[in-house]
Amino acid sequence: MQIKKNDTVVVIAGKDKGKTGTVLKAIPKKNKVVVEGVNMQTKHAKATRTSASEIKHIEGPIDASNVMFYDKKAKQATRLGVEIRDGKKVRVSKKTGAVVD
Repeated sequence: MQIKKNDTVVVIAGKDKGKTGTVLKAIPKKNKVVVEGVNMQTKHAKATRTSASEIKHIEGPIDASNVMFYDKKAKQATRLGVEIRDGKKVRVSKKTGAVVD
């Protein structure tokens, strides 16, 4: 999985197709990511002694195959490749050839 936390991504499939957001959490074992403002889910929290009952809207995980890295230089979605530069693996934008990391 080449998408990491704090990457800007575009949703390319599903009900939120076309939305852009930053990755809040990456879950590589399940191949899922949590993107800010995408796949909003409603959670009902019961009242406790310290807090009142409320309805929370939180982001749910979506499959990593449904998002694409957003290149800010090209201002569009792009695929990522991996190259070895100076003895280190770096992620590279396929459209511009620029190093992402």
